Amino acid sequence: MGAISAIARTTLGEAIRRKVLLIIMLIGILFLSVIPAFSVLSAKSELTTMISAMFFVLRYTSALIAIVLTVYMLPNEIERRTIYTILSKPVQRWQFLLGKYLGAIFALGLMIGMMSFLMITMFYLFQHPEASKMFELARQALLYFVEMSLLTAVAMFFSTFVSPLVNFFISIGLWLVGTLLNPLYESISKNNEMAPVLKSIFSFVFSLLPNFANYDTKNPIINPGQAIQNETIYYLKITGYGFLYIGILLILGILIFDRREV
Repeated sequence: MGAISAIARTTLGEAIRRKVLLIIMLIGILFLSVIPAFSVLSAKSELTTMISAMFFVLRYTSALIAIVLTVYMLPNEIERRTIYTILSKPVQRWQFLLGKYLGAIFALGLMIGMMSFLMITMFYLFQHPEASKMFELARQALLYFVEMSLLTAVAMFFSTFVSPLVNFFISIGLWLVGTLLNPLYESISKNNEMAPVLKSIFSFVFSLLPNFANYDTKNPIINPGQAIQNETIYYLKITGYGFLYIGILLILGILIFDRREV
């Protein structure tokens, strides 16, 4: 565990020093700071629009940080040849990859935490909501962190065998598809004109793709009438789903990276 923690700490430090990530985060912070201020000029009914806008900024900024943070992580180590120095020590490749992933997650969690804290603070200062509403906002931010941890695992997996540019577009594409997965699946399942064979094929494909839509649960926050049934079971289920998917991606990535010539 010493080697993994050392690599994770180094990765965290490198991520914090990367200017492009700090710029993305600062832009997100700027928007999160401005949105509540504009809400005072709006009617009370516009509260839902404000919450949606803040979650939109938080989610999409976090996704961009997760992808930019990860796609260059392994290629940069190979290009700068620092990976040879690390692997020449008593460090296995699986330890190197796992340490890189954990370092990326720590950096991602730090940045999401800062943006979430600002979002909740600004929302409290301008809206003075009930404690339950504050808890719901914090819970949604935590779900976004789980979602971005999964997205980071996706980008990490592809970084073991594709170029950073290709990885960037693949990861973004999978995330965008994954955010639309539930609506697409419901639309196809309700389409009685589609052949059963095609429905089965789509169901199989959807089961393989990461379902990022599970983690966007802001509708009950905006519309209390749309409460999630069995909330505890649902949140445990999607968290377990994320951890399972992350584990599978990391194992596959380790198997590919272990056989790759660097």
